[in-house]
Amino acid sequence: MVTGKGGTGKTTVAAAMALSLAEQDKRVLLVEVEGRQGLAQMFDVPPLPYVERRIAQGPGGGEVFALAVDAEAALLEYLDMYYHLGRAGKALDKVGAIDFVTTIAPGLRDVLLTGKVYEATRRKAHGRLAYDAVVLDAPPTGRIVPFLNVNHEVADLAKVGPIRNQADAIMGMLRSDVTRIHLVTLLEEMPVQETLDAFEQLEALDLRIGSIVVNMVRNSPLDDEALALAVKEKLPTVEIAKGLRAAGITATKEVVATLAAEARDHAVRVGLERENRDRIDALGKKVTQLPLLPEGIDQGALYDLAEELRY
Repeated sequence: MVTGKGGTGKTTVAAAMALSLAEQDKRVLLVEVEGRQGLAQMFDVPPLPYVERRIAQGPGGGEVFALAVDAEAALLEYLDMYYHLGRAGKALDKVGAIDFVTTIAPGLRDVLLTGKVYEATRRKAHGRLAYDAVVLDAPPTGRIVPFLNVNHEVADLAKVGPIRNQADAIMGMLRSDVTRIHLVTLLEEMPVQETLDAFEQLEALDLRIGSIVVNMVRNSPLDDEALALAVKEKLPTVEIAKGLRAAGITATKEVVATLAAEARDHAVRVGLERENRDRIDALGKKVTQLPLLPEGIDQGALYDLAEELRY
């Protein structure tokens, strides 16, 4: 499961993780539950229906399938599976009853969404599991705890019965050795703080953290000595002017001063990023860095990120 503050690139990381897992001839299911169709856009395919569809080939011959889980469709499937209400369920959908139920009972919505993921991890085909791995592009960190804590969410809905049994089975899967939650962040104050908060809350629920993925990392072209001088505004202007002239740029006082000011801002940012990295390292979990890709994310970039995640 992959979560992170909005804007940290958690969907990109989830997609790259699925490709990485498919590297060794594996069948991987990549699931989204937020209704944004972010995976379809990322892989440049038509909007995903409520059915599993192959969207990519892994570098080592494996396959990545994708599924967009819709709560209403999941409820129809649930009613048909447990109560054999195939046509009756569709009739309820036509009159808006299903949308009404999932709206007034948001806990039920999360049970249905996570329940579909649970079903995919258990389903068998030809005597073996249908998928070697399932990757969930989960809700952001601000909503991940209630989303995964389905036992609590369903407590007011059902004390016994199929819904309660399914919630218990889902929690068993989430807390098992086969499940890990990966937190995606940027080296910025708010994403890091949300990561720390989510880390503490998830561990309190006995949910297992896999790794912290630091996304969009920019390497500084300046060494530590130059960064220290830049922060103190003591970079040698003579050397700056010499470098500008070597690049064919007229080294006026204004240009040199502007470049020195930009160097100071850059050095301050690098210092803050290092402080945030220290806070992440203090969690004691594996940390994976992914580089900032200035050209944006396309399928080629996803394969590059998948290669980074392998290590």
